[in-house]
Amino acid sequence: MSTMITADLVDLDLSADTKEAAARSLAERMVARGRVTDLDGFLADVAAREAQMPTGLDGGIGIPHCRSAHVTEPTLAFGRSAEGIDFGAPDGPADLVFLIAAPAGADDAHLTILSSLARQLMDERFTGALRTVASPAEAAAMIAGEEAPEDTTAPEATAAPEDTTAPEATAAPEATAAPATGAPVAEARPFRIVAVTSCPTGIAHTYMAAEALEKAGREAGVELVVETQGSAGFTRLDPAVVAAADGVIFAHDVPVREKERFAGKPTVDVGVKAGINRPAELIGEVRGRAERGETTAAAAPTPVEQAGEPEEGYATRLRKWLMSGVSYMVPFVAAGGLLIALGFALGGYDIDKAPSVAEHFAWGQIDSWAALMFQIGGLAFGFLVPVLAGYIAYGMADRPGLVPGFVGGSIALTIDAGFLGGLAAGLLAGGSVLAIQKVRVPAALRGIMPVVVIPLLSSIAVGFLMFLVIGKPIAGLQSALTDWLSGLSGANAVVLGVILGLMMCFDLGGPLNKVAYAFAVGGLATPNEGSLKVMAAVMAAGMVPPLAMALATVVRGRLFTRTERENGKAAWVLGASFITEGAIPFAAADPLRVIPAAMAGGAVTGALSMVFECTLRAPHGGVFVIPLIGNPFLYLLAIVAGVLVSAALVILLKSMRKTAPEGVETTATATPKVTVAA
Repeated sequence: MSTMITADLVDLDLSADTKEAAARSLAERMVARGRVTDLDGFLADVAAREAQMPTGLDGGIGIPHCRSAHVTEPTLAFGRSAEGIDFGAPDGPADLVFLIAAPAGADDAHLTILSSLARQLMDERFTGALRTVASPAEAAAMIAGEEAPEDTTAPEATAAPEDTTAPEATAAPEATAAPATGAPVAEARPFRIVAVTSCPTGIAHTYMAAEALEKAGREAGVELVVETQGSAGFTRLDPAVVAAADGVIFAHDVPVREKERFAGKPTVDVGVKAGINRPAELIGEVRGRAERGETTAAAAPTPVEQAGEPEEGYATRLRKWLMSGVSYMVPFVAAGGLLIALGFALGGYDIDKAPSVAEHFAWGQIDSWAALMFQIGGLAFGFLVPVLAGYIAYGMADRPGLVPGFVGGSIALTIDAGFLGGLAAGLLAGGSVLAIQKVRVPAALRGIMPVVVIPLLSSIAVGFLMFLVIGKPIAGLQSALTDWLSGLSGANAVVLGVILGLMMCFDLGGPLNKVAYAFAVGGLATPNEGSLKVMAAVMAAGMVPPLAMALATVVRGRLFTRTERENGKAAWVLGASFITEGAIPFAAADPLRVIPAAMAGGAVTGALSMVFECTLRAPHGGVFVIPLIGNPFLYLLAIVAGVLVSAALVILLKSMRKTAPEGVETTATATPKVTVAA
């Protein structure tokens, strides 16, 4: 730890009034020590981590931190503010600020040391001493563990070490109520809890939550063991310890690894900050659930819900469930679509009439290889709807949802309900599993519930509903949608292209973008001329924003900050690869100019792609799948037109502002100063 913080990295008179200014002030000290190579890049990483979750903690502590490629070695900087700085803690501003910087590939030993600091922050003696320390050297030594803080706590806890009866009395008060008979009295064991803590970075909050829970457990007289799933990896709890536990606490902001180990026990599932701020309350809650006989089957969050916030509504969770299915379906679409496209490219459009290559294959004939690719791609496409339905159900109900989800998806194919049937089957499967899990069952049956009972009952329920209730109406709706897409032409096609282009560029990879993309990918499950046009328009429009921003930074670089110009170089590659998110840094810094410009260009490209009747069988790939696109030269023309429109518009809008933002050069000799958007 002594190499991570020195007196030069301590500021006992931190004068910043915002968390961004505080991070910059401390980061500049890291740059001066050669610990950070790119100040602006590092601060962007800090801001991105802060955007995930505020890093303020109760007790006047702020711990901005990140893992960054711009950090050369694990480093810690400390600042003490007289006025306090708002880091989003419920109890107010922070006067102690710790900026923790870890390299993207930091080794376990360094991360373990940083985690030990996180645990120290839960010690009031430690934070109290830092508030009174007089010199930077003393503060650095104290943080590094070279100088122990003075013990300012009351001495009652150690006033009578010879009295060894008190702990037993508080640990197991039930034993004192037993009658004084000659028979031995079994001492009641304490309540046992196992906990898992984790956060996105895995450096600070993970270990602070663990320390807070362990401390609260000692005070409550319970046995509490924590598994920290941090950046330094994790050591699994002994299975015997897990088996003997009476309850489980998950304090996490990323999915718990190997969560099935804790199934069947009373569980409290919260964000990692709850583990830091109210550990005693969580212990009381899990004890209450144990007394009521509740288990994970009654209140376990799903894999997709784990990544969200507790206050998210049903619509948000529904979108995440659907995106879970789409995300697992896309690789099948990509592999199958590219293989089918290659088959057509090598063997012509009659390749779909070729006999099975299992019976007729000639090694030296190109048509045989084309037929092989086409038939493999067709089989991959056959998994689209079952995978979609299965992983929607997985997003809702975890692994028990997979079986009814896949069964429902296969039924959707059987009755020609297609993509829409897969969506419905996935939701039905997940809902069926969740309903079954709410039924209280005897402890003896809990072990077979996820393996036998839940898959059996939920598959019966989904099969009944899909075959006999909603399957045929959905199949009719799917047929109508397919016919509509097949008949797209003229003004209708242009309008749809404009709408899809606007959706792809409005939130640059956000929910609306994903809805448009899911609509296009879903059409590939039952490909026809119209659905292939939709896929082409969606990909073309999604490439426009990053390419336009890259072009604008080249044409009028002085309108952009130095960091934005650097981001522009990467945006060329991201845009060409159909990664719309490459424009997010520009939109975050100047949304009112960048987003409208991006939407205008996306609408132009989407409309032109439809007018040119471009088609695409692959769901991704950008310019790298141009040879597989119908009318490839006109397709590139549509993209170029949209890029030019967006670039010109963003340059015009930025040129019209009356004052240049911080970080933009206003004269030829101006020294660039860059600020990072929070």
